[in-house]
Amino acid sequence: MTADLHFACKCGAVAGKVEHADCKQGDHVVCHCTDCRDLVRHFGQESRFLDDHDGTALYQSRCARLQIDRGLDELAGLHMTDAPTLRWYARCCGTPMFNTYKNGRLPYVTTLLGNCDVESRLRLGDPLGHLFLKDAKGDTSGLPELTMSRLLRRFFTRMIKDIASGDRRRNPLFDAKTLEPVIKPRHLTFEEQQALGRA
Repeated sequence: MTADLHFACKCGAVAGKVEHADCKQGDHVVCHCTDCRDLVRHFGQESRFLDDHDGTALYQSRCARLQIDRGLDELAGLHMTDAPTLRWYARCCGTPMFNTYKNGRLPYVTTLLGNCDVESRLRLGDPLGHLFLKDAKGDTSGLPELTMSRLLRRFFTRMIKDIASGDRRRNPLFDAKTLEPVIKPRHLTFEEQQALGRA
């Protein structure tokens, strides 16, 4: 059964849903990469997002499925590095919310599942696998590894649909005409990188 994936930031000012979310419409994964972990650390919200192996549960879906019901003006964008991944967070309470490409030309939205209600998360089932296990904490021998190439193959089909249908212009995080972020993102400052041990 397909249903919506409901989310809200820690204080509730930002809330919405990913429509028609299930294991066939998107990918439930756990990422252990340094940037995902440091994003959560930067905002001091480890307990909300990180599992015992420092993994972050994510759901990657078609961008037009994202609906922001309230608080769009509270969202801001952050680049952890010079890489094109854009991390969206709620300014009101410093809650990481979504990951996207730097603009809407490459269409996808990854929702951080730590912000989603339990019922919605359970409907997604077990994760497809774990990304970047080499960066994980502790014994990960029992965790199913997911290669980036496999994830990209699954993503490619959704990307083509979003481009061909024009749905990539229906992502609320990007301007429909220019495909640029609705709010100008920033990069981590040198001091912020130092605090994370990255500089």
